Amino acid sequence: MILKDISFDIPEENLLFDDVLLHLADKVNEQEYLRFWQSSVYFVVMGRISREEEDVNFDAIKADGVPLLRRSSGGGTVIQGKGCLNFALVLDKRKNRELDDLKKSYTIILDQICAALKQCGIKAKVMPISDIALMNDQKISGNAQKRGRNFILHHGTILCDFDLSVIEKYLFMPKDMPDYRNGRTHLAFVGNIGVGVDQVKEAIRSVFSIKEEESDLTDQENNLLKKFIKSHREKICLNY
Repeated sequence: MILKDISFDIPEENLLFDDVLLHLADKVNEQEYLRFWQSSVYFVVMGRISREEEDVNFDAIKADGVPLLRRSSGGGTVIQGKGCLNFALVLDKRKNRELDDLKKSYTIILDQICAALKQCGIKAKVMPISDIALMNDQKISGNAQKRGRNFILHHGTILCDFDLSVIEKYLFMPKDMPDYRNGRTHLAFVGNIGVGVDQVKEAIRSVFSIKEEESDLTDQENNLLKKFIKSHREKICLNY
């Protein structure tokens, strides 16, 4: 597995580079990846089938000039910004056939993330099917997947030191909520773990089999990212 600790200044590049790594693994090099990234600016990201009118406060994001994007995976609508660590895993289903099963794959992967958080002194648990919460049921991580022929892309967020007030400012209460939320507001439902991003990255790195690290894009990755930006921009960048 190759570690790619790479963030971009442009929101759509941050989203699409995960897809680039899945494409390379599934169609070119059969390589597994772990990627970390964090956005320096706020932007809203919707799941593949999320509805803008149900999730997003357009007046607020328009007033503040916050970009609105749609990712290629499922899951709910989230806010990206400083203090929200993103991790992405590109995993070979042929190495572990349990990854073929969606629910089992979430459990397998998120159990490993919980093990990493334990190294940071954080007791956390998997809340089916795709969340991680503290023991008091505060959500600290949301996750989603996209599946290729032989590889899956699993990506998630971890709230380390994020300004939670922007969630309430830019997002409506979702219509579809997990049972454990119990109707709680955004500020009552989500929480930060209070551990630095670098410490969390090191812990996650330690639970996966990292063979090498790359802090820069290869020429192949750079060219493919440019191609994806050109061909996918209209799909992921939403107007409001």
